[in-house]
Amino acid sequence: MKRQTHLLTLSDSPYLVMPESVGIYRDSPDHTVLREAGMPNNFNIHYVAAGRGYAETESGIHELRRGDAVLYLPLQRQRYYSSVEEPWDIRWVHFYGPELRDYLARLGFHRSAVCSLRYTEAWENAHLELLEEAEAHQLLRPVRLSMLTYALLSEFAQQAVPATGAKAGRTDLRIAELLPHMQREACRPFNLEDWAGRAGVSRHYFCKLFRQATGIAPMDFVTRCRLQMAKQWLLDRPAHTIGHIAEEAGYPSASYFNKRFAEHEGVTPTEYRRLFGKA
Repeated sequence: MKRQTHLLTLSDSPYLVMPESVGIYRDSPDHTVLREAGMPNNFNIHYVAAGRGYAETESGIHELRRGDAVLYLPLQRQRYYSSVEEPWDIRWVHFYGPELRDYLARLGFHRSAVCSLRYTEAWENAHLELLEEAEAHQLLRPVRLSMLTYALLSEFAQQAVPATGAKAGRTDLRIAELLPHMQREACRPFNLEDWAGRAGVSRHYFCKLFRQATGIAPMDFVTRCRLQMAKQWLLDRPAHTIGHIAEEAGYPSASYFNKRFAEHEGVTPTEYRRLFGKA
């Protein structure tokens, strides 16, 4: 099964990123691609949803399985092919944009072309949404097309880790399932032992899984959630003092809350409320 849409490349595009083509290949054991250096003038994310295949990069030949992906940069030689025994289900997107090379280099993707995605469902959903938009409207809605491509690229940047990294995190959904609960309960006292117990693992392994799934430590995630809620409350509850907001957000003192808030936002809670308290 092949499902794909190819789009006209826009010269002097005003958009940060646009897709050149997007698609899905499934049950194609004869699928093989060779593009010599200098031929493809766009970026290519080639992701394996099931089965097995191989990709060649400057560092050698890599076996790709579910959750693995390869990112090729413009003008790079591209060589990849499916396993005959286990034909792959691949999701791919070719895209372009004037600032993308610097953006991806800043994130370190120039160092390793092959990676694994921590949480595959989010990227697969974003890819499907882009594909359906391209199939239904082609270039008739370029703003939405660009937006969906950017969302897909952002998911990739957030989820991708070098292929040498541990793969357990991407297949273990226990952390992903806990995140909404941690967000809702962020303002309560944080108990690592309790959250590890909910995941059914030790404290040490919970921290390891959590960092693999999110890229940050559990307490850092809780801090972000607390500060996000505090920012909203600072604007929605103008009659509440900073100390009251700090207490509601789970901070032991207003001074500590002020310090953490300023570290993340660059201004104190009082300054934030003054700057953004009115539309």
